[in-house]
Amino acid sequence: MELRVLQYFLAVAREQNISAAAQSLHLTQPTLSRQLRELEEELGKQLMLRGNRKITLTQEGMLLRKRAEEILELVDRAEREVMRSDDAVSGDIYIGTGETDGVRQIARAANRLQACYPGIRFHIVSGDAVDVCERLDKGLLDFGVLLGDIDKTKYHYMELPMKDTWGVLMRRDSPLAHRESVSPRDLWDKPLILSRQVDNKSGLYRWLRREPSELHTVATYNLIYNASLMVDEGMGYAFTLDKLVNTTGSNLCFRPLKPRLELGMYLVWKKSQIFSRAAELFLEGLDAQLTAGTEENGEM
Repeated sequence: MELRVLQYFLAVAREQNISAAAQSLHLTQPTLSRQLRELEEELGKQLMLRGNRKITLTQEGMLLRKRAEEILELVDRAEREVMRSDDAVSGDIYIGTGETDGVRQIARAANRLQACYPGIRFHIVSGDAVDVCERLDKGLLDFGVLLGDIDKTKYHYMELPMKDTWGVLMRRDSPLAHRESVSPRDLWDKPLILSRQVDNKSGLYRWLRREPSELHTVATYNLIYNASLMVDEGMGYAFTLDKLVNTTGSNLCFRPLKPRLELGMYLVWKKSQIFSRAAELFLEGLDAQLTAGTEENGEM
């Protein structure tokens, strides 16, 4: 399977039309059709359903599209790293992270590094732990920022001093909004909106002192913005971390849990990871920053 043919396949998947894809690739339509037919023969699978006006991917085709995108992204990244001049430190650093105010420390270290090495660029990929670990394992990220428990046998890690505080996002006119904090009993009969990462082993269920089947969960989410819209529409109470939703001037408010429930934070990377010089400098700079206890405006 050649990289060139994967590029052809992705062009057709993107355009959903052989003629349009051939034009974008500067190929003749018969040449492109032949390349795709040979790819299907090589794999022994039908990748596309050819309609009169539109190409549709089969299940196998959708799988290949995802893998092809990952392969070409890695190839492009490898080419940039190998071809880069040794005269000055430059390059790309890829960091995956969930939604957390702790990213401020990452941004602070990134800003300082770029002040010394303007050729370094940072790429932040947002997602929950499932998304971050998947991309990290495939080599698409240099680092991941994970909250709570991590697999210390799988990753090298740096424990970060910041902690995130769990609480509940609710409407200001809700029955619990007048309280300074929320207890487990307050939520036993309320409609709940939970992160998709919360499972039976989650500390959140231990805090609630209830099994999942005993609670009224109305929705799940992976990014809090969409959950905040559900809360605003009156669907329920969303468990989330502090400082993620700016409630100033809105119909929403945040109340911390009591007893307090916090999550630790880790910067992780694969044990087999080979860092570029830019990534090494970032890690060294972040470590020095945290060791020195650097803070700005009292924020962490």
